[in-house]
Amino acid sequence: MPLDPQAQTFLEPLNAAEPVDVWALSAEQSRALFTELGGAAEGAPSVKSTEHRIDGPDGPIGLRLYHPPGTGPFPMLAYFHGGGFVLGLNSGHDWVARWLAHETGCLVGLVDYRLAPEAPFPAAPEDCFRAVQWMSEQATHIGGRAETLAVAGDSAGGNLAAVVALMARERGGPHLAHQILLCPVTDYACDTPSYEENSEGYLLTREFMRWFWKHYLPEPEAGDDPYASPLRTENLTGLPPATVLTAEYDPLRDEGEAYAGRLIAAGVPTQLTRYSGMIHGFFTMPNLFEQTTAALEQCGEALRRAWA
Repeated sequence: MPLDPQAQTFLEPLNAAEPVDVWALSAEQSRALFTELGGAAEGAPSVKSTEHRIDGPDGPIGLRLYHPPGTGPFPMLAYFHGGGFVLGLNSGHDWVARWLAHETGCLVGLVDYRLAPEAPFPAAPEDCFRAVQWMSEQATHIGGRAETLAVAGDSAGGNLAAVVALMARERGGPHLAHQILLCPVTDYACDTPSYEENSEGYLLTREFMRWFWKHYLPEPEAGDDPYASPLRTENLTGLPPATVLTAEYDPLRDEGEAYAGRLIAAGVPTQLTRYSGMIHGFFTMPNLFEQTTAALEQCGEALRRAWA
């Protein structure tokens, strides 16, 4: 399919601007750049949110809970934001969390995990796993149902959702009802055909992904660890059912689809959908792309089926 016209309109001024020397950027400069690029995500559903600080493996972890309308206990979803393991939360992630809480009637926990390079791998997955443990343990106190807990994430957050599912299987819980992986990072090699086809010009570039991995991994060899590259996990049996969404014009497309294929081959019920004409990150830009709504609705339906 050709590039979606809305994506083309969004990309034209970015591609016409002075190229950014990725390798000259510090983590702080990259965070500022992408915060400015993201702008405000307006029109999010209004739901109550509460801030929590939970004990993590190396200090407190921030967790924002979004409470759906009505009276609980509610099904629960832990959401991990994207940003290459280096960038923090933005307004798009808040928008997505609010939409999911309001439209699916679930309690959403948006996890503010530690970022690289200040806290390299495995800090992020360990923080995310601890947050999921806390939501399960505190379910009755926060208005949730532990048996319905699911995980979701976009980009690097999709990696973390997949890894938390692996951790929960290997560490004896908590039980997870579903995993939603949105344009997920699943391997550090950056060598698939979609990396060649979409190496630049579609927002996320191959060089930026290499830059992210350089900051995330304490040494290159750590990329072989399945908790860094879940696609390298030998055995994917026994994992929760999955919904995997990819974008056609995304360097990460092939590794996300390869992971979905591995899940299917392992007998894990998995729905894979490629969004034609879309670019990486479309899921968190609801004011720019009509297909964002379709993707959100697909995720909402997958969660409702899992909780049924």
